[in-house]
Amino acid sequence: MVTKVHPKLKEPVEAENWTDGIEQPLALMDQIEEDIASTAELANHSVVSARQFSRVQLIQLCRLAAKFETQQSFGQFPLTGKILISAFYEPSTRTRLSFESVWQRLGGDIISITDPSTTGIAKGESLKDIAEMMNHYGDVVVLRDSNEAAIYEMLEATRIPIINAGNGTDEHPTQALADMYAILKWRPELVMDKVNDEHKITIGIIGNPGRMRTVRSLLLFLAQISPAITEVVIISNSTDSFDEGQREELEAEGLTIRTSSELEPELPNFDVVYINAIAWVGNSYEEHGAEYKLSKASPLKKGAIILHPLARGEELSSDLDDTEHNWYFAQARGAVFARMALMSSLVRF
Repeated sequence: MVTKVHPKLKEPVEAENWTDGIEQPLALMDQIEEDIASTAELANHSVVSARQFSRVQLIQLCRLAAKFETQQSFGQFPLTGKILISAFYEPSTRTRLSFESVWQRLGGDIISITDPSTTGIAKGESLKDIAEMMNHYGDVVVLRDSNEAAIYEMLEATRIPIINAGNGTDEHPTQALADMYAILKWRPELVMDKVNDEHKITIGIIGNPGRMRTVRSLLLFLAQISPAITEVVIISNSTDSFDEGQREELEAEGLTIRTSSELEPELPNFDVVYINAIAWVGNSYEEHGAEYKLSKASPLKKGAIILHPLARGEELSSDLDDTEHNWYFAQARGAVFARMALMSSLVRF
């Protein structure tokens, strides 16, 4: 019998030095003066929408995420003895694993539910009653449910913090927090109250803000740094990309928004390209803008970064993985630290 060895296993590979890549979070920390009081206001609160966060809280959470990322090892475990109820009634890889990773890194324990048919829901139990029971079994609930109303129904009965990890086509605030952390690490000057014109950015969002929860929440956060943004261009083939009042709300907060159905002519102008292709609806999903695709051949601006909430499909070619434009893997990695910042701020004892 001949044993085949993968070429990558023939030579020992040195472990990555943990200091590699920490220059960016360090630069972000240097740009922001610490304000503990602003994040202390989040203690014991639920997180349902990106609207809940002030500009100061958003920036301070990103600073705290950078602090966690540069530490790598943690001298204390503030969540020891605390229990997270991880209730994911809709498929998830990164969100679920990052929340559970965060909780364990901070010393806590986890009860995980991934199938509502194994709970009282299958017997017709109300969400309010389930929430009432969770009050006694855990210290924080993280909920993902394709039913947009579920988290609001449970919110009425929970006396412990409940965190929205994605509710149908409504919102995904913690994903948007991770997205903002990636953007601010890439260009820390964006947090300044007055941003010079040469540091301002143009953002292209390939997706449907009215149907994609990641895009909806991200736009709400981008409005918090609107002085640093020249323009947000929504690339969509839909004639009605926004919900009623959605665009007006964002523009009232200072965002300059333009829509276009053309991708290639717009790409050379974008400093940040955010792409998503699916929206979860019920127990299935919708595809939006399947004709919009990014690859190494796309006319991307030099130095531009690409973000994607993942999982990706054909809209984002793997041939971009080894280019300077790939920030989507760093974005996914940074989600751990962004959620660590959030959880350590919510759960204070």
